[in-house]
Amino acid sequence: MGKIKYYVAAMRLRTIPLSLAGVSLGIMLAAADYRISWQVVVFILLTTVSLQLLSNVSNELGDYLRGTDSADRKGPCYSLTTGKLGERDFKGMIVAYILLSAVSGLAMIWFSFGTFLAVESLLLIVLGAAAIMGAMRYTLGRNPYGYRGLGDLYVFLFFGIVSVMGAYFVASHAMFWKMLLPASCIGAFSVAVLNVNNIRDMSTDAATRVTIPLKIGEKWAKVYQTGLIVAGWVCMIAYSLLRIYDIWHYLFVLTLPLFIAHLSGVWKRSGNALDPMLPLLVMSTFLFSLLAGFGYTVFLL
Repeated sequence: MGKIKYYVAAMRLRTIPLSLAGVSLGIMLAAADYRISWQVVVFILLTTVSLQLLSNVSNELGDYLRGTDSADRKGPCYSLTTGKLGERDFKGMIVAYILLSAVSGLAMIWFSFGTFLAVESLLLIVLGAAAIMGAMRYTLGRNPYGYRGLGDLYVFLFFGIVSVMGAYFVASHAMFWKMLLPASCIGAFSVAVLNVNNIRDMSTDAATRVTIPLKIGEKWAKVYQTGLIVAGWVCMIAYSLLRIYDIWHYLFVLTLPLFIAHLSGVWKRSGNALDPMLPLLVMSTFLFSLLAGFGYTVFLL
């Protein structure tokens, strides 16, 4: 019982809203265009959370084994670093979250398509296996991509493209090229979360990994951060412009002050002082996705 709070801490629950942002937007956009099943929605959300938890515990174990999470790390201390949990505890959690991700993912496919033998089902099973491997290989394994400067690409693809478009497709069985725009929007915001984390940790990351901020320097990393936020907004505005006009489709504009506050904080702060900018951007992105999706479904209520 004494370890429960450390298991909960290892989940890094403050990352959950970001992982739900993309699928929530995809689900609501699908609901605006088609009738969708509540069972499918439940298992899309459960699968997403399971994959995020798998990623979180895998990343902590990987960083610990490579010495990245040292005592002088800028961010919060984790369970392995403080000795509250051991490697065996984390390996057990990894196995548990792999099983939960696989079972919930298969249930999602079954409730959506009613079979595992359809072409769509088989493709989703392959994609799900890739997502599980991707969640683990960010910092774990012999050659983790998170240590080679490829984290931005992974986050854009899985938190943006796969998240939004995948949720839309599983819920509706349909797909349109326009969906690339909201998917790219959430992908850009998600990469921005990773980027500000990497800016904060530049001094400790330099000894163990390669990140975009380390390649281009702090000033240009902040320019990159600004570009990601602007690109996300441009994509969502473009998507709304391509749809039949309705003022509700621009409900997400209400979150603009939050993103401005985030960028202002990023430009004014450095190092550990950047830490509050992370949850601000995560919650801003989550609220943005909810308002953007709600703007398309409000007429259904």
